[in-house]
Parts: sequence; C-alpha cells; structure tokens
Amino acid sequence: MAHEGRSVRGVIPSIVNTFLNPQLPILLIILALGVGLTAILLTPKEEEPQIVVPLADIVVQAPGASAAEVENQVATPLENLLWQIEGVEYVYSISRKDSAVVTVRFHVGQDHERAMVRLQNKVGRNLERAPALVKNWVIKPISIDDVPILNLTLYSETYDDHELYRIGQETLHHLSEVENISRTEIVGGRPREIRVELAPDRLAGYNVTANQIHQALAAADHSVHAGSFNQANRRYILSANNFLTSTREVERLVVGVHEDKPVLLRDVARIMDGPQEASVYSRISFSRLYRQRQVNTGAHPQGSNGSFPAVTLAVGKKKGTNAVWVARNVLDRLEELKDSVIPDGVHVEVTRNYGQTAQTKVNNLLSSLGFAVLTVVVLLAFTLGRREALIVALAVPISFALALFVNYLLGYTINRVTLFALILSLGLVVDDPITNVDNIQRHIRMGKLPPRSATLAAVQEVLPPVLISTLAIIVSFTPMFFITGMMGPYMAPMAANVPLTVIFSTVCALTIVPWLALTLLRRERLTPDESGAGQQSSPSSGTPAWIHSLYRKICSPFLDSRLKRWLLTGAIGLGLAAAVSLPLLRLVPLKMLPFDNKNEFQLVFDMPEGTPLEATNKAVLAFEDYLRQVPEVTSVVATVGDASPIDFNGMVRHYYLRQAPHQADIRVNLVDKPDREMQSHGITLRLRNDLTKLARRHGVDLKIVEIPPGPPVLATVVAEIYGSPGTPYAKMLQGAANMTSIMRKEPGVVDIDTSASAARPRRNFVVDKEKAALHAIPTSRITQTLRLAMSGTTPATLHAPRERAPLLIRPILPRAHRSEQTALLDLRLRGKGGALVPLGELGHFEQVAEDQPIYHKNLKRVVYAQAETAGRSPATAILDMQSRLEHNPLSADLQAEWAGEGEWKITLRVFRDLGLANIAALAGIYILLSIQTGSFALPLLILLAVPLTLLGIMPGFWLLNIFTASPVNGYANPVFFTATAMIGMITLGGIVIRNAVVLIEFVHESLQQGHDFREAILQSGAIRLRPIVLTAMTTALGAWPITRDPIFSGLAWALIFGLVASTVFTLLIVPVTYYALYTSRYSQESGHE
Repeated sequence: MAHEGRSVRGVIPSIVNTFLNPQLPILLIILALGVGLTAILLTPKEEEPQIVVPLADIVVQAPGASAAEVENQVATPLENLLWQIEGVEYVYSISRKDSAVVTVRFHVGQDHERAMVRLQNKVGRNLERAPALVKNWVIKPISIDDVPILNLTLYSETYDDHELYRIGQETLHHLSEVENISRTEIVGGRPREIRVELAPDRLAGYNVTANQIHQALAAADHSVHAGSFNQANRRYILSANNFLTSTREVERLVVGVHEDKPVLLRDVARIMDGPQEASVYSRISFSRLYRQRQVNTGAHPQGSNGSFPAVTLAVGKKKGTNAVWVARNVLDRLEELKDSVIPDGVHVEVTRNYGQTAQTKVNNLLSSLGFAVLTVVVLLAFTLGRREALIVALAVPISFALALFVNYLLGYTINRVTLFALILSLGLVVDDPITNVDNIQRHIRMGKLPPRSATLAAVQEVLPPVLISTLAIIVSFTPMFFITGMMGPYMAPMAANVPLTVIFSTVCALTIVPWLALTLLRRERLTPDESGAGQQSSPSSGTPAWIHSLYRKICSPFLDSRLKRWLLTGAIGLGLAAAVSLPLLRLVPLKMLPFDNKNEFQLVFDMPEGTPLEATNKAVLAFEDYLRQVPEVTSVVATVGDASPIDFNGMVRHYYLRQAPHQADIRVNLVDKPDREMQSHGITLRLRNDLTKLARRHGVDLKIVEIPPGPPVLATVVAEIYGSPGTPYAKMLQGAANMTSIMRKEPGVVDIDTSASAARPRRNFVVDKEKAALHAIPTSRITQTLRLAMSGTTPATLHAPRERAPLLIRPILPRAHRSEQTALLDLRLRGKGGALVPLGELGHFEQVAEDQPIYHKNLKRVVYAQAETAGRSPATAILDMQSRLEHNPLSADLQAEWAGEGEWKITLRVFRDLGLANIAALAGIYILLSIQTGSFALPLLILLAVPLTLLGIMPGFWLLNIFTASPVNGYANPVFFTATAMIGMITLGGIVIRNAVVLIEFVHESLQQGHDFREAILQSGAIRLRPIVLTAMTTALGAWPITRDPIFSGLAWALIFGLVASTVFTLLIVPVTYYALYTSRYSQESGHE
C-alpha cells in the first residue's frame, strides 16, 4: 500500500533490516531453542502450582481446665497476641477440656521462614503471661512441603503390623539418605515398648503403690559423666553408666521392701517386650479385579479377602526441588533395599506418587501442545502454503522456548497451569507470524517493490498496531497478578506466561519471521501474466479475488443501508441479553473451578464422639468390603484412629489433627485415566448413594472428599454462625443445628455436618479433700495415680542397641482393670505413717457431661455448619438457602456468614479482584488505543469486543449441557462455566482487540492511498479476512486438546465458542460500526478535496 516506488525508512524497518542478514536470526534461533531445552530439563516439575500458605498450630496443654476456662484464660489471650503479628490473615482456635489448639494463618505468599520468626518472637516475648494452668505448649509450623509426594505402603500376609512398623522404621532410615528428602513419617503399625502391667492385688500384698513403681523406674534410668582424674601419669574419665539395658534388668528392678526382703518389679507386674496396645488400625485392601490381575502376574500375594495389615511411609521433598527426580530417586533406593532391609514376604505398594503424576501431566500437556502446534502448521500449509506454514512452525517453538526460560528465571515450576498458559497463548502467538507472513506474502506478490523492500514495507505496515495490541494483551492479563488469596499464586503462572509468549512472539515478528519469509517467499512474486484478470490474486492487494468478492457480498448491504445497520445493532443487543440471561436462568451453571479427574478420592469418617476404636474399625471394614467390588478401584488404604498422610487439601482442613478413636479415613486409589471410562467425579457420584446407605447403617457421618483442582477450602458450602456479645455458645450450636436442617432440605446439598460434638458423658473422680488431707495424700498424687493407671507413664527408657527410636518403659494397669470402676477404686496410695489407703476412701466417681469444644475465628466465637454439593452449583445452592433463611431466620442475636471459609468466599474474592483489576486494565487499554487511533470514540468500539464474546460463549455452554451433560445415578453432572472460562474471555478480548486494531490501521493506509471511505473498508476487510479466520481456526485447534482436561476444558470451550462471535465482530461489526460513525466525516473531507 504505502512505500510504493520509494525506499523504506523508519525505526522498525531499521531493526528488521538488521535481522534480514542470516547470521543474527540463525544465532537467535539456536540460542532460543537451547535455553528452552535447558529450561525444560532444569525447571522443577509438579502437577499443580505450589501455594505458599504460612501457618502454624500452637498446641497448649492445660490439664483439668474446662473448655470455657481454656477459652478465657488460654485461647483468647493467645489469639490477641497472634492477631497483632504483621501479615496475619486469620487466627483460629479450638478450646477443649484440658487443651487448646490455636492456628495462625498468614496471608498467602508471605515468606514462610520470616512469618515463623515473627511468630516465635511474639510468643517468646510473652511467655511470662502464660497462666499457671498451662503446663506445656508447642509451636508446630506447617508448610506445603510437609505434604508427602510419595506414600509407600508396606503390607504382608505373614508379618503383623508391629513387625511391619519395625521394618518400616529401618526402611525409612535408609530412604532418608536420598538427596532432597524433607519430612518423613510412618503412619500405622504399633511401635515397640516395654509394657509393665501392674497387678493391683500383688501391689497390695507386697505393700507397694503404683507411684512407687513410677519413682523406682525413673530413679534407675540415670547415667552421668562424673568428671576425670589423673593416676600413674594417665588421665581417666569417671562415669556412672547405669541405664536400663535389658528386659531382665527391668524385671529385677527393686521397687520396695516387704518383710525385710526386696520386692522386684516382676513380683508385682507383668513385663512385656512387644508392640504397644492398638490405638491405630491400618490396612490395605485390593479390589477383586485388580488383585486377580496382580496375582496372575505374580506381583501380588494370595490373600483370603485381599486385606492386609499395613504401614505407610510418607516422604516429602525439600522446597524448590523437582518432585519427579526426588520420587524417582527414592523408588530406586527402595529397590536396592528389597535385597537387604525389606525381607521376603513384605510387599510395597506405591499409593501416592506426585512425582509420577506430575511427569504424566507434563508429558500429556507437552504432547497436547505438540499436537496443537502440528495441527496449526498443517492447517496453515493448506491455507497459506507449505513455506509459510514452516515459518510459523519455527516461530511458535522459539516463542515458547524463550517464555519457558524466563519462567525458569522467575522461579516458577513447570505445572499444569504453566503448560495450559502456553496452549492458551497458541492462538495469540501464531497471530503475529500469520499476520506478518500473510502481509509479506501479499506485498511480494504485488511486485511493486523488490522482495527485501517489500518485506520491510509489509512489516512496517502491520507491526505498529501489532505492538499496540501486544501491549493491550499484556494489560489484559496483568489483573491476574492482583488476585488475592490462594487463587492468586495458583493463577500466577498463567498471568506471567501468556504475556511472555506474546512478547517473544512479537520479538520473533521483528527478527526471525521477516528473515525466514524473505528467504522462503522471495520467488513468489507474480509476473504480469499471472496478475491478469481471472487469476487467483488481486494485483492491487495480493489477496485472492474470491475473498474480495465474498467479503463485499457480506458487508456491502450493511454499509449501504442504515436500516440494516440498526437491525444488526438490535440483533446484537437481543443476542447479548439472551446470552446474559442463560446463567441468570440457571441454564448455564456457574462454579469457581470444576472437579478434577484424579486417580484417587478420600472417605472421611466421623463416628459419634465416645465411640471406641474397635467399633469404628468395624464400620470401616464394611466400607472396605464394598469398595473391593468397585471395578475402577485398585487399592484401598484405611487408617482408623489416626490421620493418613495428608495432601494439600488435608493440610488446609487440618485433617492431621484427626487422631481420635471415633475418626478414620479411607484413601481410594483408582486405575489410571486411560483405563477407565468415567472420570473420578463421576465415579464418586455413582457410588454416593451406596456409600451413604452404608454410612447410615453403621452410624457414620461420612464425607466423600475429592482433591480440589485449585485452592482447598474447609468445605464447598460453609455457614459460619456468630452470636451477639453475651450469646451463650449453646444457643449458637442450636443455630447451627437449624442451619443444617435448612441444608438438608436443599436438593444437591450433601455431607452435612457441624463443628459441634455429640453429647456424651464423662466419668469424673471427685477428691474428698478433707479425707485426703487427713491421710496426708495430696491431690496431685491422686491424679498422677489415675493417669498412670489409665494411660500409663513413661518414666524410663530401655537403652537397647540398634533401636531407631526411644524404647519406652510404660507402667499401666491391664486393660481389663481399666474398664472396671471397682478395680480403680481399689488402687492403693501411701498415706500417713506408710499405711496404704484405697482410692475409694479418697473420693468417688460421678458422671458429668463432656464439654463442647468452643471454636473461634479472628477472636470471635463461631460454629461451623458445612456441606458439599453433588450435581449442583454451589452458588445457586447458597442463594437458595439464603432465600430459605429469610423465610425461616435464625434468632435475632445470631448471624450467618456464607462467604467465610467455603468456595463461595473464593468465588466472591476472585470475581471481585478480577472485576476491579479488569476495570483498571480496560482503562489502560483505552488509553493505548486512544493514542494509537487518535480517537476517543473508536477505542470504545474496539473494547466492546470483550462483552460481545458472550454471544458465542454462553449459548455454547448451554448447548454443551444439553447434548453432553448426563446425570450419574440420579445426580446431575453439568458442564460448569468456571473461572477458567472467564480467562478464555480475556484471551478472546486480546485476539479481537489485536484484529480490530490491525484492521482499522489497514483502513487508514487505504485512505492514504486515495480510496474512498467505503472502498477502503471493503478492501481492508477483504485483505484481513484470511489472517483473521486463520487466527480463529488455529486458536480453536490449539484449544481443542484442552477440552479433554476437566479443569481447563471451560477455558477451551470458551475460546472455541467465543471465536465464532469474535470473528464476526471483527470482520462485520467493527467495519460496519466504524463506517456508521465516521462516514459523514470522511464524506465531508472528500467533498472539500
């Protein structure tokens, strides 16, 4: 267009001209591919981005204090101190009888080490303020790196859980030698101990008390380095090593004197060297189909029911290390140990391997990315030509390679969000080379300039608006950096990598693409004969003639008729109103993030408080039997009375504190995704009714927990019940109960629970202090005796060689005596004059109600009512429950807060942050476009691109739900419009803005050549039709592989559906509206001329 018959000058042509010589482009290509490969090899890989949430638990012991006393004197003052620490976002507490757990959580992204230093300093400076009832406390920092990346479950048909525990101890010791290993633990099994079971009748017969046993053991377990002396010109060390070193020494320990004869410990107690009493049950089971396949291949032992005692070794990694490499090194070391440490008959099942899942996810996404690039290249080969496609095929990997290298320098990992960012940006990245190559090809074919000058002219023609649109895309994605909470760091890789790829795509457009285009396309210049009538290309524009003809037929009627333009405007308005009404009418369900497709899910069990371990275990066994019949299940790992190794979701939900006899969980592992038809969410929906019936039958409060794809929350739906000052906590508990009744009436709301504990009795020994004083027996000795009898004490350790952990000596009553109140009352204490006094003479037992735990959040009392949703959008469920609450409100002194801890909180926060930041971004884009176009009205027209993409997106999601969403076992399984779909809208806005800016720039160029306004619009639209359609098609093809991913499929469908609307917007609505706005102005200018 411009630059005809003269040399090309300017800053951009000067830069491009420098790179038209082959040396610099070739060096840049080699450098880019080299650093990209280096980044892929060196960058740590993980499945999800790491979200740094500094938090710590402060566990305080206050023996004997009631829950209210602990709340007032321990938890509340400590909360006040923690609330003063810089960077603290939340302070939670649970006050129970005898103890409190106070949790401090800092803002997401705070440096973990610095946060913990501030916490330690604050607590350390205020230790003197601790009340006298506090006997012990510990600060437990918790970080994302505490989550194990590898779980190794040891099981056997011949070894019991105690033997497995000892094998696991030794195995874990050797695995800890592997480089970059962090926190390790053993879950399940019973450690070794020396249990001293006291015989009350023998104690009485030998005139010995339980406290004497404790004191004798404590006194015997002593050793000292006394000093040194010199003798005969030699220096000697003097020590007294008198530790207990064998069970025989423990048995022969003198604990008293009776009738002038020593009383040995074995005379009054039974000493056993063996496993601790069972406080945890841990098993692994295998489904029948999986077990049969494994037995047939010799990889699995025969078993009567496929269930085996087990212990699980949990292995974490150091911060910033590669999960893939660490997991691989641990498994290699494990194979070596099978010949030495792990005996025959002990089998190892890998029940978690985040290294492998990360590698698989990265490999799948890289394959998807490669497939997307290949399909784009093939498409361009058929539309633009093979040489043109080759240019794009080289430019895209270079842009990605440079982006990955900067991603590595910025400290990001390679994860699903990073790679999805690259796939997402494919449409933006190919747009630059397509625009450049198409324009260079057109200029060379026009033959008005030599190939080199034509290349420079073509680049100068399109690159200024491309630069402006690149800045607009960067501004479009910048708001994602300002998302607060856990969603911020989750989306940060996308916020960084999409602009990076676009920037480097523009760099390629300035450097490599022009040189490649000149080298490969210089011979495409048309001859005079080829430019004649009837040929494929228009000699004046270099664009095929049929494109000009087609575009004129489509666009001309709207340019020539004001009525048709108004009808088009009305149709757009009606379409936009219909599109917006679809989610309002709930025809397009909304959700923050969809459900993921994992190879695992979790069942969390809560029996009524007070349920013994054996009863809980019996209920869990029933669930194991059921799960073994499910064909998609491979293994089932049950942990009763303790927490299984946590994941990130469990870390945030504090599942690691679940260590009571009435609590359990089952981790269910599924076959790999390619080997099953149904996604994990569909499987849980299919099993939900059967599992719920089983839970009702056994009195289990069951929660089916799926690992969330993004930031975890306490529960999907959480209602926080607060009271006015002075409101009794019992009334708040009643309010939570009323809230759960509302939840139960709401369809699709499941797994309903509250933070309240079940009412249960407690036996309390009431000391008759007058009698105790008469017998000269202090209350402290009475309580110590009760504690020794019921829980045991550990006054000494047995110093046996080769023990990996302290071997505790525990005096305790036999289990049968602990369950008999009369046996406890018959325990003797030494009173005045050495006489033995039965415990029954010093007090009596009475039954009282157990205290309810008292919860706080940010210094306020709170009760949580929580639930999950099945086949239902959490947003609509909450809105409907809020409506129900308006008709059946809580009492006047109670308030319900829905946006505190659930998914609704993240949803409101993310949409708020994105909304505010996008307003700022749109303002920035408007300023850029105003500068580039020299107009205040035209940028408003271009910015209409973002909302008008709804014309394609919302109807598309509606059709998806009609044709693809099918219920599972009575539960809806819809396709949700999610936050990732919103990101797709942002991307579409960037594409449309870029195309519109370039199109209008072409109109201005055409006007400068002397064309009238109408002709300039028609010719520019025809010239830009092919690259715009190609960009839309390549973006859709690039997004197609993402449709298979459950998390980012919403983004892919938003791109695909929105591209239809955006293409029409750019090729029809922008030129027609532009013509309507400026036709009178340009007609007047033409008349003056």
